[in-house]
Amino acid sequence: MSEQAYIVAARRTPVGKAPRGVFRQTRPDDLLTHAIQGVLGDCPGLQPELIEDVIIGCAMPEAEQGLNVARVSSLLAGLPDSVPGVTINRFCSSGLQSIAMAADRIRLGEADIIVAGGVESMSMVPMMGNKVAINPAVFEDDNVAIAYGMGVTAENVAERWKVSREDQDSFALQSHQRALAAINAGHFEREILPYLAKQHLPDEGNTIRILERPVKSDEGPRPDSSLEGLAKLRPVFAAKGSVTAGNSSQMSDGAGAVVVMSERKMRTLNLEPLARFVGYSVAGVPAEIMGIGPKEAIPKLEKLTGVSLDQIDWIELNEAFAAQALAVMREMDMDPDKVNPLGGAIALGHPLGATGAIRTATLLHGMQRTNMRYGMVTMCIGTGMGAAGLFERC
Repeated sequence: MSEQAYIVAARRTPVGKAPRGVFRQTRPDDLLTHAIQGVLGDCPGLQPELIEDVIIGCAMPEAEQGLNVARVSSLLAGLPDSVPGVTINRFCSSGLQSIAMAADRIRLGEADIIVAGGVESMSMVPMMGNKVAINPAVFEDDNVAIAYGMGVTAENVAERWKVSREDQDSFALQSHQRALAAINAGHFEREILPYLAKQHLPDEGNTIRILERPVKSDEGPRPDSSLEGLAKLRPVFAAKGSVTAGNSSQMSDGAGAVVVMSERKMRTLNLEPLARFVGYSVAGVPAEIMGIGPKEAIPKLEKLTGVSLDQIDWIELNEAFAAQALAVMREMDMDPDKVNPLGGAIALGHPLGATGAIRTATLLHGMQRTNMRYGMVTMCIGTGMGAAGLFERC
C-alpha cells in the first residue's frame, strides 16, 4: 500500500453500568460528542475542517443512538458541516471495525485524517434493540442459531471446550482484581475523559432538581468480588449450565474515539503517533458457538500481517463470557499474562459497539506506558464471527 495509517489520539469515556448506572440518563450521542471533542483536543494544530470523515460503530443504531449518530455527534462536537459522518454496525466489533475502515481509506491514499470510534447506551437501547423483529425463516432451518441468546452460545462453548464453572469464576475474579489494581495505579487516567453526568430528580414545589456527578472511572469493577460469592450465583441460560451473571460481561454505556492519520499529514501537523495500524481481519464461525470467533480471525491476521501470535506483547481479548475467553485462550495457546492485564469486560463492562474503540484506547496507552511493540484487540461477534486488529507502538 502507498501509505501507512497511524493513531495519533485515542480516548474514551468512563464506562457506566446499564441499566441503572451513572449514565442511565445520559444520551449516547452526548457521550460520543464528548469522546470526539476529547481526541481532537489531543491534536493541537488540527483544524476541524481538515477531517475527511467520521466513522462510528454502534451495535443497536436506533432511538437515542439512531439517525446516523456519527453525523449527529460530529455536529454536536462542533465539527463544520463539511465533515461527513457514517454509522456502521458489526455488533461487538463495530468500534474496531470503524478504525479498520478509517485506516484502509488512509492506506489507499483516499484520505489523510479520519475520526473513528464507537458508542453504545445499553441503558437507553437494550440488547436486541427496542423492537425485536427476527426473520421467521431463521427458525425453520439450519440458521436457527442466529436467534440463540448469547448466553446459550457461551454454554455451548463451555461444553464443547470443557471450560469448567470453577475456571470461569476464577477468570471472572481475576478480571475484577486486575481492573481494580489498574484503577488504583492510575493506569486508565490517560485514556479516560471524565464526564459530568446529570440526573433530573423531582424536588419540592413541583420543580426539577439537577444532580451533577463527575464520573472519572469505570463503574463496573467490584472490590467485594470473591470466589465464594461468584460460586453462589445461579446459571442464567441453562438449568445445569455454568454461565452466570458473575462470569459474563456487564451491560454498559460508553463511547470511545481515535484520530487516524496518514504519515504525511501527521508530519505536516507535527503530531506524535501512539501506534501504527498494522492490519485487521474478520472471520465467520457457526452461530451456535459465536464466542470462539477469534480463533478463526487471529490466524487470518497473522497471515495478513506476517506477525505471529507469540510476537504480540499485549492482547485485549473482549471478555463477552469467561467461557469463550478461556476457550479462545486455550485453543490459541495464549500466554495468560499477556491477555487483559488491566482486566476485561467482565469487570470493566461491554458497551457493545463502543468496546472495540475503548479497548483500543486501553491497549495503545498501555503499550506506550510499558514500551511494548505489538498489541492486538480481538473479540467474538454476534451471529457467529470474530475480529482481530493489530497495532504497533511508535
